[in-house]
Amino acid sequence: MTPANDVLARIEADMAGHQARLLDWLRIPSISAQPAHAPDCRAAAEFARRELEAIGFTAGLRETAGHPVVLGHHPGPGGNAPHLLFYGHYDVQPAEPLELWTSKPFEPAIVEGPRGPRVVARGAVDDKGQVAMWLGALRAWVEETGSLPVRATVLIEGEEEVGSVNLEPFLLANRAELQADVAVISDTGMWNIDTPAITASLRGLVYMHVLLKAASRDLHSGMYGGSALNPINALVAALAKLRDASGRVMLPGFYDGVQDVSPEQAAQWASLGFSEQEFLGDIGLSVPAGEAGRGGLERLWARPTCDINGIWGGYQGPGAKTVIAAEAGAKVSFRLVPGQNPDAIVASFKRFMQANVPADARLDISGGGSPAFAVATDSAFIGAARAALQAEYGRPPVLIGGGGSIPVVGSLHKVLGIDSLLMGFGLDDDQIHGPNEKFELRCFRQGMRSHARLLGALAAA
Repeated sequence: MTPANDVLARIEADMAGHQARLLDWLRIPSISAQPAHAPDCRAAAEFARRELEAIGFTAGLRETAGHPVVLGHHPGPGGNAPHLLFYGHYDVQPAEPLELWTSKPFEPAIVEGPRGPRVVARGAVDDKGQVAMWLGALRAWVEETGSLPVRATVLIEGEEEVGSVNLEPFLLANRAELQADVAVISDTGMWNIDTPAITASLRGLVYMHVLLKAASRDLHSGMYGGSALNPINALVAALAKLRDASGRVMLPGFYDGVQDVSPEQAAQWASLGFSEQEFLGDIGLSVPAGEAGRGGLERLWARPTCDINGIWGGYQGPGAKTVIAAEAGAKVSFRLVPGQNPDAIVASFKRFMQANVPADARLDISGGGSPAFAVATDSAFIGAARAALQAEYGRPPVLIGGGGSIPVVGSLHKVLGIDSLLMGFGLDDDQIHGPNEKFELRCFRQGMRSHARLLGALAAA
């Protein structure tokens, strides 16, 4: 057998061990958002450090202003071998509401599902399970061949679920140590359980907080209504102008730089058989509400959006209170696509809001954003990933877009100058961030095998 085939056989022989190590990691409630779990976050980091050291990495915990970063290095064969930076995170979302879980969130359970056994636990797929896949692939290469076929750096952070506020400063402070040819990230998904995918683009994000103030105090609507400015009325009137009847965003310059999907990409997406009716039907809806004249996947992956995510003001308790509130607020987000400038959109939003509120309104607007991301699909790394996934699944991977954002991708490109290879194995029904989060063991196994094949393909290339 070739070295790669020997490694795959080693993965199969130790699959029970790979699963056991994952379950041990999942038992640690590393909830970064809750200060009471800071010791658990450190314990989860120590677990990852020990795993790396066990397979020959020089690894340690690096302190930040928040939770520590796990950083490890393996020289591989040295020389000009490709240098990969593996990124993941050990922190998880809070598990509440606990009463909706079918088992305790930090007592992982392997249960039978429609597609075979699955592990149910907080962090099962986001992101401990997906990190454990490539850790398992690295382990199998070292145990079978005595080394890795590539040079490898591993960075596992503990604050992804709270915005990675300390990651970019860490990247800046350790830029020389973190240099690599490409970053490998498994925090994305497949098209379906039989069809692998490479995420070739991610939407960026602008998130804004708006506060509109009017009178110096709350007012009786009988005494002041019809004369005094109502900030709730003013705010919702301005927000209503953000999109026209066709769903097009009305900020001046919003679509600057936005490109239409290429005919080749559109044809591939059309071949996937996506049903927007079924997609919406799963959440109790039936009528698409986005930008008119665009396909479902195009609107989800390749078109920018504007959404009001929260709005408040005035009396919200039981019963009636005829008050004109002194202020009202809203949170507004824009999903961006490649070509859009987040800073320009922030500035345009501020000007738009100021131009669309009455003279007496006083606006306090804050926020910021990160750009969208797109990879060069003809790179050697994408080529190796395509070959690895085709070999594992017997069919070529599809190049998909990601409707969400992964800020670390932008940070790695901005600070280190490297692109990311997004090769994930999650499914749409994994209930990420919700009760009963799960990871299909079939995805766990084939994801590990795919990462092992990727290492072999890169070494050969």
